[in-house]
Amino acid sequence: MSFADVAAGDYDRFMGRFSAPLAGLFADFAGIAAPARALDVGCGTGALTRVLAGRLGPHAVAGVDPAEGFVAAVRDRLPGVDVRVAAAEDLPFEDDAFDATLSELVVHFLSDPDAAFAEIVRVTRTGGVVAACVWDFEHDRAPHSAFLRAVRESVDRAPTPRRPGTSRGDLAARLTAAGCRDVAETELTVTEGLDDFDAWWEVHALGIGSTARMLDGLDDAALERVRMRAWELVGSGPITTVATAWAARGTAP
Repeated sequence: MSFADVAAGDYDRFMGRFSAPLAGLFADFAGIAAPARALDVGCGTGALTRVLAGRLGPHAVAGVDPAEGFVAAVRDRLPGVDVRVAAAEDLPFEDDAFDATLSELVVHFLSDPDAAFAEIVRVTRTGGVVAACVWDFEHDRAPHSAFLRAVRESVDRAPTPRRPGTSRGDLAARLTAAGCRDVAETELTVTEGLDDFDAWWEVHALGIGSTARMLDGLDDAALERVRMRAWELVGSGPITTVATAWAARGTAP
């Protein structure tokens, strides 16, 4: 899935308020501490990159993302970090370049996640940390699960196929298949809120990530059905959203 046309500010409004607090929990789970050199694969607008730079120093951190707009935003926000336009399946770094390679909320968007994990292992030194996390779509615990449910229950939309990393054990299995040792898995939970339903609806109607194109082509009556079902699910506000991600870590072979 492409984020090429998504503005960094819109992504922050939609997902950044969840990915930022999640990043700290994820870095703790991965055991990130100085001195180390770390890579953020699929850095987006820089939620995890910022945490890594804060712990290790900007010059010890690199990031890649295929969306040029996101890369430009991270370069502007975090001077000194080596941020490049690149895909997870073809990382522009030498073997054993990093002590830790992390990927937050990316695996489920990859065209070839197993190739990406092979690349992630390749650029991580032997014994270094490899880790990834993805929202738990299996149990509807993503931040936008209520919106997706409202669409699913209100209009004729094909169900979203199960994506890599979004169910228990998937990330751990992929790390193991990539050769990682001492693989462990956990759940990471964050809580965020919005003042009222209109604010909640506005960010979901942006059509970003897993919500992209969900409202495309709907007439006014269908849109209202989705909106009313969403209101039934989340209420008028204040709206508190609890979101949980699967996270897995291992050591590179």
